[in-house]
Order: sequence, then structure tokens, then C-alpha cells
Amino acid sequence: MQHKLHFSARRRQLLSALALAAAGAPAWAQARKLRIGVTLHPYFSYVANVVGDRAEVVPVIPAGFNPHAYEPRTDDIKRIGSLDAIVLNGVGHDDFAGRMIAASDKPDLKRIEANAQVPLLAAVGAGRGTSGKVVNPHTFLSVTASISQVNTIARELGQLDPANATAYTANARAYAQKLRKLRADALGQLAQAPASGLRIATIHGAYDYLLREFGLEVAAVVEPAHGIEPSPAQLKGTIDQIRALDVKVIFSEMDFPSAYVDTIRRETGVRLYALTHISHGAYTADKFEQEMARNLATVVRAIQESA
Repeated sequence: MQHKLHFSARRRQLLSALALAAAGAPAWAQARKLRIGVTLHPYFSYVANVVGDRAEVVPVIPAGFNPHAYEPRTDDIKRIGSLDAIVLNGVGHDDFAGRMIAASDKPDLKRIEANAQVPLLAAVGAGRGTSGKVVNPHTFLSVTASISQVNTIARELGQLDPANATAYTANARAYAQKLRKLRADALGQLAQAPASGLRIATIHGAYDYLLREFGLEVAAVVEPAHGIEPSPAQLKGTIDQIRALDVKVIFSEMDFPSAYVDTIRRETGVRLYALTHISHGAYTADKFEQEMARNLATVVRAIQESA
């Protein structure tokens, strides 16, 4: 009796394998799901929403590390070897990934450049002491640019995993619709408080993509580079610039509080609002939506209170 049950189980396994083969499923699909690496929190959300339960999303940096100051560790490099592909910002925010891939067991790992179709902005305030154009890599702080990246990710993953390409495309469309609604709801609150003419400054140069969704341009950036506090002379120059430009609002960074912000507020009388860089906390599928909704609400409030 036991022998018959064992034979029956083996027969079911064989029939299942034949069914997969008949359906044209690729060899890896019969064994396991794809493992897709990501370097930053927003990309975890993008990929998780595109693949659903059809692939595994793997952060290559453990939660709690600052991507601006991250140095690859041995365990993180080993994790690269288990991936089938990696989704990259690719325009300056995750340059460490190239070193990790080169040092891993998979130097030819498939790379998906999320920003391949995104129009890039120059970094506001960058270039002091440098030559050439410096690109702002924080494209994920814009709903418009995020949707473009989600579509690129879905298309590239569909080519890598044809059996699930239709599902990836459908998931990407549904996610993009949710993101568009976030932006539309925010802009809809400003019908009586247009942003035109509002002069703004930022502590960090990341937020250009976000603020341009509202028709705002950054007049001044305080930090010479991310995480680097201005010298006393630079701070005085920024304060003078803020006064001269009649800046009304400064956006600071929620996750990186700076001691000199109070000095700027006291000396200039500007209103201060904190935005999130979406680079802290646990990796979750809804993290981008939640934190982007908070950023949009903050910008709306700043415009309304300054109107």
C-alpha cells in the first residue's frame, strides 16, 4: 500500500512537470521564482508592486544603512551572487552597486537601468568646485519620473521572464494609476492657492523633481553636498541669498536634521517644512506610496500657508 502511494505521488510530480513544459515555462520557472535585487527603498516598492508574488525582491543594502555613505560589505556582495537581475537608479545614487557586482560571483548580472527613459535635471547648487554638469539622481522623488521607472522595470522584467510579462505590465499600470491619483489629489487642493511666484530654498538638492510637479523651482540650496554642513562663510552667503531672493519657504530633510536650520529660520524669518528622502526604515511594498503622499501633503501645506 505504501509503495502504491509513493508511486502515485511520483506520478503526480511527473505530470506537473510535463504540464509546465507543455505550457512553455522556462527552466528556471519550474524550479524557483526570480530574485530581483534593488539598491534603494523606492525601487523595492516599484519592483514589489510590479512582480506581486511572481518574483522575490531582494534589497542589497540592509535596512538602516545610509545609501549616500554606504560601503559594500562581504555579506552584501555575496547576496549579489544569488540574484537573477538587479534594478538600479544608475544616475549617481547607487554607484556602490557597480563595485558590488564587479566583486561578486556574477560580474555579468543583468542590470535594469530604471532611469533609462527619464529626463534628468541638473543638480541645483552642485558644481561648486567641479567642472561639467552634475545630474540630480533623486528621480524617485517625482511621481512622473517614478511612473516612467515603473514602466521601464516592468518592460525589462517581462523580457527576462516572458511567462509573467503580461502580469508585470498589468501590475505596472495599476500601480501607476495609484501614483497618478496621489499627484492629482495633491494638485487638486491648490486650485485656490496657486504656487506661482513662491520663492523656495532647500537644505539638500534632492527635491527638484518633487517640487517641479507643483511648478516650483529651487532658488537656493544650503548644503554644498548631501550631509556636508556649510561652513560659516557659506551659511552667511546662503542667508544673504535667501534675503535677496525673497525666499518664503525652506524645505529641510526629515531624516537628516541639521543644527544650522534654526539659524537660517531665525535670521531670515522663512517658513520651514520637512520632506522625506524615502531612504530609512523597513523595505515594504507600500513605503513609496506612503512617504510620497506625505511629501505631497507637505508641499501643499507650504503653498497654502504662504499664499
